[in-house]
Amino acid sequence: MNHPVAAALSEFSSRFLQAWCDAGQGFPRSDDLVGLSSPCVKADDGYEVTWQPVARSPMGDLAGVEKGIELRLHEDIVAFYGAQFSGDMAAKFQTVTGMIEFDLLQAFSEDDVLRLQENILGHLVTQRRLKLKPTVFIGAMDSESEVVSVCNLSGEVILETLGKDNREVLSPSLEQFLAALQPVVRAE
Repeated sequence: MNHPVAAALSEFSSRFLQAWCDAGQGFPRSDDLVGLSSPCVKADDGYEVTWQPVARSPMGDLAGVEKGIELRLHEDIVAFYGAQFSGDMAAKFQTVTGMIEFDLLQAFSEDDVLRLQENILGHLVTQRRLKLKPTVFIGAMDSESEVVSVCNLSGEVILETLGKDNREVLSPSLEQFLAALQPVVRAE
C-alpha cells in the first residue's frame, strides 16, 4: 500500500473505526450488507452485518472500466478503489460554503467490484455523451443529483451535479481530501 491515496484511505478508515468505538458502538454495522460474502464481515446475524475495512493484497485495479471506455483512469482513482474492501463510510467535509455529509463509497467484495465498475463505466459513458470532462464518483450525497467525484484530468476532488457542468472544487487532491474528512457514526 505504497500509494499516498491508499495510505490516506487506510488512515481515514482507522479514524472511522475509532469513531465507532468511541461512540460505544464497536465495529460499524449495516443491514444493507446482510447475506453478502466479504473479507470485511466480522459477524452476520441475519439482521445486521458488523464489518471492518480490509486491505487488498495485491491492490485491485479498474482495468475493466479503462478497457470498456478506452480511457486511462487517474492513478488516485485506481488506488482509492483498489486499496481495500470496506463497507461505505459516512463522512463530513468542511467546504467554503459549509459542512457536507456523504457516504464514502467502497467495494465490499470482489463481486461488488464488478458492480462498481459497471456503475463507473455507465457514469463515464453518460459524461462522454454529454461532452463533460470525465469524473469518477467516490461519494454519494443524500441528494441523488449530486456526487463527490475525482476529476480524471486534474485529480481534484469535486462536488458535481450529475449530467451538468456544475462542479465545485473541494480539494486539490484526493490524498488531501481524505486527510481532511471527519468520520460520522450512524448507528441505527
